[in-house]
Amino acid sequence: VQAYVAARTSRAERTQALSMISSSFGLGTVIGPALAPLIILPFLGLPSPFFVFAAFGLLVLVTLKLRLPDDTPSYAARGRLVSEPMSSGSAGEVYDADEHDAEPEPVAPVVERLSWRDARLRPWLIAGLVGGHANAMILGLVGFMLLDRLDLRATPELAAGPTGLVLMAGAFATLLAQWGLIPYLKMGPRTSTLWGMALAASGCTMVAFSESLNAITLGFAIASLGFGLFRPGFTAGSSLAVTRAEQGQVAGIVASVNGAAYIIAPAIGVWLYNIAPLESFAIIIGLCVFVLVWGRTALQADEVLVRPN
Repeated sequence: VQAYVAARTSRAERTQALSMISSSFGLGTVIGPALAPLIILPFLGLPSPFFVFAAFGLLVLVTLKLRLPDDTPSYAARGRLVSEPMSSGSAGEVYDADEHDAEPEPVAPVVERLSWRDARLRPWLIAGLVGGHANAMILGLVGFMLLDRLDLRATPELAAGPTGLVLMAGAFATLLAQWGLIPYLKMGPRTSTLWGMALAASGCTMVAFSESLNAITLGFAIASLGFGLFRPGFTAGSSLAVTRAEQGQVAGIVASVNGAAYIIAPAIGVWLYNIAPLESFAIIIGLCVFVLVWGRTALQADEVLVRPN
């Protein structure tokens, strides 16, 4: 999806477009829990959600086939290009052009393998990995924290409502960031990333010292607002750091970084919280502050990123 969007948007529009894509996942976290009880069908029993999920997948597949425009990009990559082996052009025909955003051409780019250690990508990947771990850790421990702060360890079933309220507030705040703030303020990748980390650190600090459900909900919403700004910023920054011909590769790398944050970070967050609750929040806040301080010098300025390659 990221590569497809990159092929159909200008560099100046990339952050806003990817923000809308990211917000679709946030929207799922808002309406998904509300719809879950409705898809347990009497004649199928508890396995019925799996059949519904399969039906959703088929519906998406048919919709993509019928409604999604062709893969031909509006902004094709430029560079040393060769015609496809089975195309109508002469075999091995070569086209030389500068690497600039331009009109589509009936050729395929020759692209070298994109490395994780690429100097253009490295700052964005570090920011995404560190900030992603902070996000995953707070999500992993918030439910256990509510059990303690609301004194519900003896009756954990009563924590379902408060936990759902806090998570839903966070999901709405994420949507506000991605559907509202980024498009309205026309925030670039660096601005979105740094402001996101600042808000995330502030919200996590509030959560760390709050005792009431209202205060925890507000703090978590502020933190989620920050993470909602951070994730599209990191994604768009990574996309803009490389050429259009490399968008498929960078999309895979970004997806891997996002996934890597959720492998062990939630478990580490819960483990640290059980040992030293305040210290676990200090680590989360420290990760956010690191990205904020380090990113001010390491991340490319928005004006540089949106310039044509």
